[in-house]
Amino acid sequence: MPQFLDNSTNRARDGESEFRFDLLTREWVAITGDRQRRPNLPTSDCPFCIGGVEAPEPYVVKAFPNRWPALTPGDGVAFARLGRELTLRAPARGASEVVLYSSDHNTTFASLGSEQIRRVIDVWARRTEALFSRHEIQYVLVFENRGADVGATISHPHSQIYAFPFVPPVAALEAAVATQFGCQICIELATLEEDRARLVVANDSFVAFARFAAGWPYELILASREHLPDLSSLDQRLRSDLARLLGNVLARYDCLFDLQLPYMLWLHPGVHLHFHAVTTRRKANTTRFVAAGELGSGVMFNPVSPEDAAAHLRAAPPLPDFELRPHKTR
Repeated sequence: MPQFLDNSTNRARDGESEFRFDLLTREWVAITGDRQRRPNLPTSDCPFCIGGVEAPEPYVVKAFPNRWPALTPGDGVAFARLGRELTLRAPARGASEVVLYSSDHNTTFASLGSEQIRRVIDVWARRTEALFSRHEIQYVLVFENRGADVGATISHPHSQIYAFPFVPPVAALEAAVATQFGCQICIELATLEEDRARLVVANDSFVAFARFAAGWPYELILASREHLPDLSSLDQRLRSDLARLLGNVLARYDCLFDLQLPYMLWLHPGVHLHFHAVTTRRKANTTRFVAAGELGSGVMFNPVSPEDAAAHLRAAPPLPDFELRPHKTR
């Protein structure tokens, strides 16, 4: 069996996270044991409210390094080479950042309004571009966990950004599929022009739809109509259209069961810009658990058909701020 590469260049410093190479899957796993010490669902003053430890001054939208980072800055590591040589560990280099949507603790992404969402998108774009400019960064993932059910430790509305020193497996697979079979987002959008059963809502620039083979109840993709790679590629009009549609979609989530639905949202740049959104609820008070049969097989068993999910979300009225212009069929 290969031995651990045990030198100062490829070992994490004490208290830092590290990547370990899984010999079964040949994928990297982040070991973040030091994050066990971070606060969990703090009951004292919110650190993200004005005057809190992370926001001592007033702000509109704020981005800053995570105090409990899963990925930390440092010298780059050639992960492709390490994998070929069966090196089994390396420092978890990269970046971990937090983006606060608003100083209002009780708001949600959907209730921000399209103008404030547009400001958030601009910050996402700036931080993504800045992180990609660093030599050790190969991929940047923007994501939000909303609600304690999906692991959010602080309820103040915010997202996170992880910058990786390699392209992570899900994004790498999407890119490989596009290389071999063509852009699947473009193919989905063309299909939706003929079969609208999975279409939820759209405007001139973006489309939100239920995935044909969704693994989660009410799982959606929100994609640009144009084949554009990332947020930096969006002009002012496209960013404003994205803000309106993203707010509309998440407002429908909250209207679906008349509660603040726990959800996970993430952005995949690269081949064709798109967001993924999933919720852990199959009904208002029923959680959709991923159990042993799914983890053991790698096959998801979704209890809600994508067509039914799309119909339910189409019927869920969005907030007034997110009424959309009629979109043209292309």
